[in-house]
Amino acid sequence: MPLYTDMKKTFKLTLTAILCALAIALNFLEGQLPPMPFLPPGAKPGFSNIITMFAAGSLGFPQAVAIALVKGLFSFVTRGATAGIMSLSGGILSAIAMYFLMRFARTRLGLIGISVICALFHNLGQLAAAMFITSTSSIAYYAPALALFGIVTGAVTGVILRAVIPALEKIKKQTAELFQKSRKYQ
Repeated sequence: MPLYTDMKKTFKLTLTAILCALAIALNFLEGQLPPMPFLPPGAKPGFSNIITMFAAGSLGFPQAVAIALVKGLFSFVTRGATAGIMSLSGGILSAIAMYFLMRFARTRLGLIGISVICALFHNLGQLAAAMFITSTSSIAYYAPALALFGIVTGAVTGVILRAVIPALEKIKKQTAELFQKSRKYQ
């Protein structure tokens, strides 16, 4: 395997690890928020999805799913099995949607539109997991509240993503520069 291919893989792995750390930090901070009225227990704004969406658009599908898996594992370890399952089900479904929308509809939908759609997919995945865990379809009554919440938080997340893309791109650029410098010493 050529050296360039190895460097590119190592760069993507390193940047994914940095983004995972950022997503975990945001996930942790969200966990400190108080419960929101009229929503199911554990409903959070989804700010860590900013990182997943950036990865889906700038690194690719495997990296976006890896971040969703790491966030789910973090939720499992810090908040228990139910939170982990809910995080994984919503996160993976949302990451799949993110990748395809970022790849094929970014110019038509924009970051805010994609973020809203992905928040709705995240909620859909979590509703499906909740129905599976509780063995009842009555959980579906939360759907309208979660849809409204998903639209609002998805829009906010999209606006924040648009604002922080320069900082995330800077992290990506600095990581690439470190790899270029290290290549000189090989």
